[in-house]
Amino acid sequence: MVLGFVTASLVLVILLFTMCNATIPANFVFGDSLVDVGNNNYIVTLSRANYAPNGIDFGSPTGRFTNGRTIVDIVCRELGNKNPPPPYLAPTTRGSVILRGVNYASGGGGILNSTGKLFGGRINLDEQLDNFGVTRGEIIAHVGEMEAAKLLEKALFSVTIGSNDLINNYFTPVVSSFERKLVPPPVFVDAMISRLRSQLTRLYEMGGRKIVVTNVGPVGCIPFEREVDLTAGVDRCAAQPNLMARMYNLRLRSLVEELNSNLRGATFVYADVFHIVYDILENYASYGFASERTPCCGIAAGKVGGLIPCGPSSTICTDRSKYVFWDPYHPSDSANLIIARRLLSGSSDDVFPFNIRQLVDL
Repeated sequence: MVLGFVTASLVLVILLFTMCNATIPANFVFGDSLVDVGNNNYIVTLSRANYAPNGIDFGSPTGRFTNGRTIVDIVCRELGNKNPPPPYLAPTTRGSVILRGVNYASGGGGILNSTGKLFGGRINLDEQLDNFGVTRGEIIAHVGEMEAAKLLEKALFSVTIGSNDLINNYFTPVVSSFERKLVPPPVFVDAMISRLRSQLTRLYEMGGRKIVVTNVGPVGCIPFEREVDLTAGVDRCAAQPNLMARMYNLRLRSLVEELNSNLRGATFVYADVFHIVYDILENYASYGFASERTPCCGIAAGKVGGLIPCGPSSTICTDRSKYVFWDPYHPSDSANLIIARRLLSGSSDDVFPFNIRQLVDL
């Protein structure tokens, strides 16, 4: 459960988008619960969303960690394709279907392989890349090496990951403050960036050329963190997780620039989901929301009702369009719509050096 808005990162993202345009033949999505469309349905894990009331506005629970659509779903539709990439582990994701793209994201997954272990099963980024390697081999078997290389060169790749490395690793409540002192934030962020550099380079070596990397959103502002962080009040986000997210995001932007300089023919895009989500939270009323801290689906306990995950026994808000958060960790369909549209058409403050529509037109 990624937690948070993370965003994306949102690496939401998010931008996963774009297989949805005729100029983008396929879209390959990597990430966590912000963009998982059902892979966790097929593994033994506590991080699962294939039960009501999740998906209440999607038609049925599918494994999406929201009431309706993920950012991927929204961007694909806005670019003209109603069918986002299917989950890699679904039995039907076989044959020619994979030529249009595949979603490898997994709720609870992270950059570091130790991330999310409290959930049991999860598919971290290294294993997601392994799975893409299998898909790549199947694509070659379908169309041959030359055509496969052309498809991957034009395809869009998105990586929305990193939130769990903070929320379900470094800031997990079971980790003591003493343990955190042994690994200061800069050291932990260094480990994340170092690992991600290797992972993104590996993706490039397997044929990825258009790669959108989403940063980590303001995870200190999710309802769960407002509950468990003693420094956070009802009206305040948890400071330390947000400071660490900002630290990571600065390093991530530098990494994107580094990879653009060093990997010939690659175009990496930095999606600033932190900036977008923080703006929504600071100005929620102007976006039409009534609440920026209380989840729509939850149980009325604690400061903001963010202690217990959304489930069949949860209370659901009357008007889901008025809530930024669907559950203690994830944005609602309405919030995802705003994020997706800003990634599609936003300025360089939101997505750099190109927004999604510009990237599609390259």
